[in-house]
Parts: sequence; structure tokens; C-alpha cells
Amino acid sequence: MLRQGTIVDATIIAAPSSTKNSTGQRDPEMHLDAESSLVHSVIGTAANVADVTQAHELLHGRETVAFGDAGYVGVEQRPERERRVEWQVAMRPGKRRALGDTAAGRLRERIERLKAQVRARGEHAFRVIKRQFGYVKVRYRGLTKNTAQLHTLFALANIWMVRRQLLATG
Repeated sequence: MLRQGTIVDATIIAAPSSTKNSTGQRDPEMHLDAESSLVHSVIGTAANVADVTQAHELLHGRETVAFGDAGYVGVEQRPERERRVEWQVAMRPGKRRALGDTAAGRLRERIERLKAQVRARGEHAFRVIKRQFGYVKVRYRGLTKNTAQLHTLFALANIWMVRRQLLATG
């Protein structure tokens, strides 16, 4: 059973078009504690920043394993790698299709499905922010203001996700 680990994921939040913003999008990147499913780190970046470039910045340092989707392929070779973390990164879809119907291919597919089950827990915080809180488009101009709002929203999402446990104790 996994006790110490991090799940990494990212999503694009639409930004209103403006004359000062040519890309019109922001990309918050999020890291989630695998055991509790609570977000422990958030970084807001422009949508054109690759997920893999921010991965090591968001680890809290006590992880033994980190899970990521195919956007994190190559994270082990990044020059900023400082910590001893075992990365479990999803196989690219084209490679998965090319596995074939052999014993080794079926085993590898099963491993990929198990990794996907762990990573799916990371999607819950995004669902809370987008569906429960209705945050599908940024409201401010500028990365600093939007990142500050994302920190607040993910903190509230953490409370939302443990609300039953909190109510049971009170």
C-alpha cells in the first residue's frame, strides 16, 4: 500500500482574451498527496510551459514515489533533479497501442492501468474546483493574481474533499 507519494497533474483554465495577453490561457500545475488525496503544492504557469519543467519544484521532499501522466515523460533526466524519487510516468498512448496481444503486452497494460488508478485520485481536486466552485475561466489579468486565487481554491477543495471526516469529528 502506498504511504508516501505524490501524484502530479495539470489542467488548462481558460482566460478571457485581452489585448495584453496573446496566449489567453493559464495552466495551474498541481501536486497531490497520494495517500490523503489532498493538494500540497500549486504552481500557476502560462499554458505554454511544459508540465515536466515544474515537476521537481512541487515535490515536498518526503516522497518516495511520484505518479504522472504522459506529460511527465523524461522527468528522471531533468537537470534539476535533486531528490531520490521513483517516478511512475504513464506510457504514451501510441506506445500502449503498439504493445500487442502478447503475455508481456498484457502485463504491461495491466501495470499502466494500475498506475492510472492512482493518478485518477489527482483528478478529484480539479473536479471540485471546476464543477463545485465553477472555476472554468480565470477572472483576473496577470499570473500573480490568478495563482493566488488558485491557492485559495485548492485549499478550499482540500476542505471540501475531507468535509465528511471534519463533520464526523465535530
